[in-house]
Amino acid sequence: MSDGSDRWPITDGYVVPIAGLIALLFALMAGLTAPRALSGDPTDALLPIGFALGALAALRLRQRYGETNAEQDGDAADDEAA
Repeated sequence: MSDGSDRWPITDGYVVPIAGLIALLFALMAGLTAPRALSGDPTDALLPIGFALGALAALRLRQRYGETNAEQDGDAADDEAA
């Protein structure tokens, strides 16, 4: 199942799209729970804030693995050109 490269199979295109979908899901849930938080008890605001933080964490994960994958692709292109 390995192509002989030193890259992990999970970073070969799976993490970035899945993290993007999770970020979208968390942002959607934060938006859906925001009206209840704004019209209710102040403790109800914790749920959309938690969802928003989850969306930001998923975006950060997506960004980190996207940069890592791009750097590895750039290194592979440099190796092939040499």
